[in-house]
Amino acid sequence: MEFINLFPKFPKDSIIDESNQCVSCGLCLPHCPTYRLLKSEADSPRGRIALMNGVANGYIPLNARFIQHMDRCLTCRACEAVCPNHVRYGHLMDEARALIADQSKSFVTSQKPGTRAVLERLLLTRPARLDRLRGLFYFMQRRGLLQWLRKLNSFEKNKLLKFIVQLPLVKFPYAADVNNKHAIRNIWKEVYPAQGKKRGEVGLFLGCVARITDVATLNSSIYVLNRLGYTVYVPPHQTCCGAIHQHSGAPKMAAALAQQNKSVFSEAAVSAIISTASGCGAQLLESGVGDGHGSSAKSVYAGNKRVLSSIADISQFLVAAEGWEDVEISPLPQKILVHDPCSLRNVLCKQRYPYELISRIPDVQVAPVAGNDQCCGAAGTYFIDQPEIAGMLLDDKISTLAESGARYLVTSNIGCSMHIANGLYEKKIPIEVLHPVTLLARQMGLEL
Repeated sequence: MEFINLFPKFPKDSIIDESNQCVSCGLCLPHCPTYRLLKSEADSPRGRIALMNGVANGYIPLNARFIQHMDRCLTCRACEAVCPNHVRYGHLMDEARALIADQSKSFVTSQKPGTRAVLERLLLTRPARLDRLRGLFYFMQRRGLLQWLRKLNSFEKNKLLKFIVQLPLVKFPYAADVNNKHAIRNIWKEVYPAQGKKRGEVGLFLGCVARITDVATLNSSIYVLNRLGYTVYVPPHQTCCGAIHQHSGAPKMAAALAQQNKSVFSEAAVSAIISTASGCGAQLLESGVGDGHGSSAKSVYAGNKRVLSSIADISQFLVAAEGWEDVEISPLPQKILVHDPCSLRNVLCKQRYPYELISRIPDVQVAPVAGNDQCCGAAGTYFIDQPEIAGMLLDDKISTLAESGARYLVTSNIGCSMHIANGLYEKKIPIEVLHPVTLLARQMGLEL
């Protein structure tokens, strides 16, 4: 039976051209988390590429079964990192999901939960609104209102709401007031001046969810950068990186967000745009936010050596930064485990930098988490959309961590951090999960 091809020309041709680069060698299979769990060819990179090609050519239908196999992909891109033919699997998956979003109106498919849809529409595209909610969220946490709401059946059954209830206590933007360490701000300053000898100017990307859930990392980044001699600019009109939209079939919205970020950071004229979340950093880089950012944006130099592009992960930037001789770092005689987020390992290929950064702390013992080449299951909103598979992947990580004997786990992506911390919390395992720069700032004297 021949199926009618409903696809627009460009996405269809793009999928066909890229999927034809796959030679079905199977080298990707052992690196794919869903294939390892489900043992299904249709839930492997090779199988999904074949399905995409079949749908784009009109050989198989775009139906609920096809969508299920696409939805199960974490887009961890471990397959892409090992592909001998350099198939752009991440690009393929984005194109396939864009087609699904466009064509699935005629099919009965799983829709986003209402709560998540509202959050994406009202908050993620306008993340400054999250800053206004910080005080209310903090008040509800301190009064125990969120824990009370958790007792309601509707909250317990809703994965996203349950996750929100278990978030750590909200923190506030760094005041940078050396005369008053207890000063509190509810909005970010536009400029945080360097302390001591000035060595450069950088921009800080805030993200969206991190404005509430990972203020500690953002504060720590400003604190460390300032003390190394870097002035930090925080453009107030920056927005979400667009990764959630890009990977859920809304490339036009992702492009619009990228354009807004490109515009606001170009006005700052900084030498580098710093990202504290590797997922955001990967999206900013691949969406071209740093392109055309000014003559100094393409590279940052340490001495005469080129070390950075215009989009830089905070650990990457700090490892190459100058000024370390001017700061004191307290020893920490503890074992520190390092988790490699998929976006940092497979897309940015910068996984070595967190290890090097943490090694600046005297007396630490730095070690990788066993199985670092496998996704933890967070994968953006995957843990909400595919909780069963995400839970299995998380269980593997939690079991490994429980046997490690470590007190600290550092990871460079907010989604991974919250997902793993939530798993440890539910299992009552006393391991603190934090960003590498947060641990470093703490040893440098920052009180969060």
